[in-house]
Amino acid sequence: MSRITLSRYLIEQTRSHNTPADLRFLIEVVARACKAISHAVSKGALDDVLGSMGTENVQGEVQKKLDVMSNEILLEANEWGGHLAGMASEEMDQAYQIPGRYPKGAYLLVFDPLDGSSNIDVNVSVGTIFSVLRCPERNGATGDLGEEAFLQPGTEQVAAGYAIYGPQTMLLLTLGNGVKGFTLDRELGSFVLTHDDIKVPETTQEFAVNMSNQRHWEAPVQRYVSELLAGESGPLEKNYNMRWIASMVADVHRILTRGGVFMYPRDGRDPAMPGKLRLMYEANPMSFIIEQAGGAATNGTQRILDIQPTSLHQRVPVFLGSKEEVERVTAYHQE
Repeated sequence: MSRITLSRYLIEQTRSHNTPADLRFLIEVVARACKAISHAVSKGALDDVLGSMGTENVQGEVQKKLDVMSNEILLEANEWGGHLAGMASEEMDQAYQIPGRYPKGAYLLVFDPLDGSSNIDVNVSVGTIFSVLRCPERNGATGDLGEEAFLQPGTEQVAAGYAIYGPQTMLLLTLGNGVKGFTLDRELGSFVLTHDDIKVPETTQEFAVNMSNQRHWEAPVQRYVSELLAGESGPLEKNYNMRWIASMVADVHRILTRGGVFMYPRDGRDPAMPGKLRLMYEANPMSFIIEQAGGAATNGTQRILDIQPTSLHQRVPVFLGSKEEVERVTAYHQE
């Protein structure tokens, strides 16, 4: 039996689910960019791409060389094809305008070019997260595309995915009808379907959270994590293992593979910052993927995909993964 490549899968989606041809082309271009990023990440010190640029992004975070390189790879790969009206990146303050010499399309691409980049220099898995939205009608407007075009709730996503650059490079993708996993065959040069209809187990005995922040958490999270740590003698009556990679792509990939709950809760250090993770670049695409795999994702009080964004770089608390555990910690917040 012949193997199903990403290109073949997308063509079959066009036939069976009426996936628009320009969306199919967009996904293929993003996947091609991810292959280039994977190659750059794999070279590491051999190509002098490790370490810091000595600059900061709009969030005030120090940019790694590979952060900037990955951002440029995605911009250059996607700007000319005619399928996009604009792009937005975690690494850029404003929306990216498609150069005037290129045609403009019906979609918007939002991405975190290299998630978990603080792990690059220690050779831990990192990845690229992306989300696709339809560009709203502009009623004949001309000129630059404003950020308001991107401020759509996660329910409006038409596709989302991530590439993880680990022992294998994989692409996880949803077009709104389940989650598929593709592994990069470097000899073939193509992503090949290896994981069909991925599902998150409803129950779990694993959780992922940065325990060093525990003293700053709100009471519902303190209660929930204390119950997890209480083990068989506690109210949940089972032992839990904690796993924390500090790369959202890697932590979520583990949860998609074998279950678990990922948490990055709000804490009390900065009242003006409601959370750490970005709604547009991280929380929305990952929540879409998790829900399509049968899991759940909330900010503690409401479904993440229902949140109306107010800015490109808005931050939110995140609880996602196995449905039973996400519902439990959300109920503690709602009480």
